[in-house]
Amino acid sequence: MEHNAQHLDTLAVERYLKGHLPGFAGPLTAEKFAFGQSNPTFRLTTPEKTYVLRRKPPGVLLKSAHAIDREFRVQKALAGTDVPVADMLLLCEDDSVIGTMFYVMEHVNGRHFDDPSLPGHTCEDRAAIFDEMNRVLAALHSVDLDTVGLSDFGAPGAYVARQIDRWTKQYRASETETIADMDALISWLNDNVHLDDGQRTLVHGDYRIDNMIFESNRSRVAAVLDWELSTLGHPVADLAYQIMQWRMPVGEEGRGLAGLDRKALGIPSEDEYIARYCERRGLSGIPNFNFFVAFCFFRMGAILQGVKKRALDGNASNPERGLKMGEFVPFYAAGGLKAVQDG
Repeated sequence: MEHNAQHLDTLAVERYLKGHLPGFAGPLTAEKFAFGQSNPTFRLTTPEKTYVLRRKPPGVLLKSAHAIDREFRVQKALAGTDVPVADMLLLCEDDSVIGTMFYVMEHVNGRHFDDPSLPGHTCEDRAAIFDEMNRVLAALHSVDLDTVGLSDFGAPGAYVARQIDRWTKQYRASETETIADMDALISWLNDNVHLDDGQRTLVHGDYRIDNMIFESNRSRVAAVLDWELSTLGHPVADLAYQIMQWRMPVGEEGRGLAGLDRKALGIPSEDEYIARYCERRGLSGIPNFNFFVAFCFFRMGAILQGVKKRALDGNASNPERGLKMGEFVPFYAAGGLKAVQDG
């Protein structure tokens, strides 16, 4: 393994961990994971143990993006709750070590799924895996913020309004062409932001099957990953974000379930999934659900526009994949408008 393994100074990391991480012993090698488009993620291997390191990407970054320290804090706070997370081991806020902030966590063994249709699984397995994702999401939104020390993890109130403002600014900062549907969606969301009823829980912000590790021999989630977008906000935004996957095209890029015979596959319908979530949280239903779906399509479009811009600027973790993901921005804009029309 090269000393600088795909933009990670392994010798500098090894020196730092020897002085700061109890029980660490080299030599250290590093391998970059294909996932972690926003924050580059590496498997660190030593003769005795395997770790995972996540760092901010190099280059000029958008304000408030790539919040490595927030990722570390929220996962550390959730240890011991009903929300499964990896053990957080060390946060390095000293940019001089490898050029950016980073953290090290335990490597969680288990299964990782990219395709939500779960090819090769039985109907029973699929049903169990989806129900487990539902259970963990309800548990996440039921976390007592005061107990875990996260009551100040986000600004009070007006979550969706703040998010629309934040991602509109970031979209404009990374805009490479005019997308009429995106402009129309932004305008509609601003006109209808009053539909946010002000609920406030911990939210993940990127809750989907490929951001989870499942135990090797059963459908239990071993760890929820990639907490960069987590904050205090409206729980229905997390639920709508996951439901958005039901409406995405099948395949490596869309990673969706649209057009599939979900009943034949053992995958719940949108309504069934929402009803089970409501049951777990003691809710009678969710008003204005498609407002949150439209918001999620907008936000994802804005995020992918940023990925595309970083790829064009040469700062992306995986430039080729970043450009492919960027091609989906018009699709997300159109999906958001369709949710509006479906009302």
